[in-house]
Amino acid sequence: MKRRDLLQSLAAGGLLTAAERAAARNSADNAQKVLRLALWFAETGFDPAQISDGNSNMISDAIFEAPLTYDYLARPGKLKPRLADGMPEVSADFRTYTVRVRRGVFFADDPAFKGQRREVTAADFVYAVKRLIDPRWKSPNFYVLENARLLGAVAARSAALKGGGFDYDADIEGVRALDRYTYQLRLGEPDPRFIYNLLAVQFAPVAREVVAAYANDMMAHPVGTGPFRLADWRRASRVVLERNPGYREVLYDEEAPADDPRSQEIAQRLRGKRMPFVDRVEFYVVEESQPRWLSYLNGDHDYLDGLPPEYAHTIIPNGVMAPNLARRGIQMDRLPLVDVVLSYFNMEHPVVGGYTPEKVALRRAMALAYDQDTEIRQIRKSQMIKANGQIAPLTYGFDPAFRTEASQTSLPRAKALLDAFGWVDRNGDGWRETPDGRPLSIVYSTGSTALDRQYNELWKKNMTQLGIRMEFDVNQWPEHLKASRAGKLMMWGVAWISGIPDGQAFLELGYSKNKGQANHARFDLPAYDALFERQKRMPDGPERLAILREMQRLFVAFTPYKLHGHRIRTDLTHPWVIGYRRHPYLRAFFQFVDIDTDARARALG
Repeated sequence: MKRRDLLQSLAAGGLLTAAERAAARNSADNAQKVLRLALWFAETGFDPAQISDGNSNMISDAIFEAPLTYDYLARPGKLKPRLADGMPEVSADFRTYTVRVRRGVFFADDPAFKGQRREVTAADFVYAVKRLIDPRWKSPNFYVLENARLLGAVAARSAALKGGGFDYDADIEGVRALDRYTYQLRLGEPDPRFIYNLLAVQFAPVAREVVAAYANDMMAHPVGTGPFRLADWRRASRVVLERNPGYREVLYDEEAPADDPRSQEIAQRLRGKRMPFVDRVEFYVVEESQPRWLSYLNGDHDYLDGLPPEYAHTIIPNGVMAPNLARRGIQMDRLPLVDVVLSYFNMEHPVVGGYTPEKVALRRAMALAYDQDTEIRQIRKSQMIKANGQIAPLTYGFDPAFRTEASQTSLPRAKALLDAFGWVDRNGDGWRETPDGRPLSIVYSTGSTALDRQYNELWKKNMTQLGIRMEFDVNQWPEHLKASRAGKLMMWGVAWISGIPDGQAFLELGYSKNKGQANHARFDLPAYDALFERQKRMPDGPERLAILREMQRLFVAFTPYKLHGHRIRTDLTHPWVIGYRRHPYLRAFFQFVDIDTDARARALG
């Protein structure tokens, strides 16, 4: 492809305007270090209380800082303090978590503070938690507090819903500041894994003055303590972060495994240097695979967050970097994603929802008829492994020997199921009807990319073979997300990514109290709920593992979701990107990498 044609292709993909391309090329001359990358789908905003999607959380995690984080290089994942002054104190019964706050930490400068430097205190952490409870923000993360039985949280939310608004000055037993630099979280029952919530951006401090200043526009005005701050946001197009000039001194001190020479070299090169290393991080929303890949190949992006699966055989034939790319010094980082890809059925929908035998048969038949092998082999180019349950690799509770119907494809069995429960073709037109004789049509919500169209074609082909009409509702991802939370979609394909090394994050997908939050399928099965609550209180061990397996069997048996698989992610970085390693759980890596501007300038001319 000629260079002019390449630039035209990238512009057509909505990637870079002429002015942005010029700015990108001139950045080395300006001696500014800029990290550029593409997002697969649009962000929704940057208010921790209101966001739940992966991209918004990832970007927000560079602006806000939670009490805890992970060591960037340590494997397996190792928790360490971020804004906490030491690790939290956890009571013997796992009901009380006491967090001491690092002193001398300040929010980024903002007009909301009227020219004064604003130190972070325990009250800011308490305020952030209360915002998750306040129904005004419709937080999709309230389920975390509800499931943990945070004392007083449900009562405070219920009182606010009855009228009069939420009183932030009223005491809530489960979240209190003990003094200026200490706060405490108290739970109504044991929760040995609650500590992982302190990694989430939703538990980062938020200044009350900022919320008062920006009211309903909080998604566009994030003010945190992190290494970066929001400089520019063009919704669903571009996000720019810039270095926070008031960020405290944080030195690189990550622990590389002894058996990982590449991480050892990174640690030795960067240890003791002040973070962040780059001045700006620029994100471009590029949903289509071709312009995303070409922009990386051309050097307009420094990092490729997962190679497009349709190019996998060309880029990494047999799992090895192609020689022409290796000669350019391109680095590959490959790991299983801690995720599960799934298509959900809205369990409250009159057609696909419900728990009666014929409704279960419909969902199971559709799941059995879907050709997973073709998806993995032809569309994903073997960059995914089959899922037998929702719990992903690299998390506690994943068992590679565990087998269920979820990984099977059988059109004859699917047809037999529908025939047995009355989903038959009564008028001879080739399409099945509902058991009571009404027309049957499935509407699957989807995106508009070329990759989406491949999945849609496979779904339509398989459902046609089964005798079921399938139509597609095409819209932007943020719009589908909004409708999904409200329970308005019939089916939608999504992925659930975990930031913790425990399978409970995936069990949340079926817990009834998470409807409209983690539980997009709105699954509501008392037996599943009882097991969820039981395992949540238990320490790790054989008894808990047995419960995790049983919960996955129930999940597959009732099929609120069609489980597709667990993705394998291959990231690529140009040789001028220093220090990148994919972390299993930590997605916001921006403060840990450096850019060699001279090397970039030489490579790009």
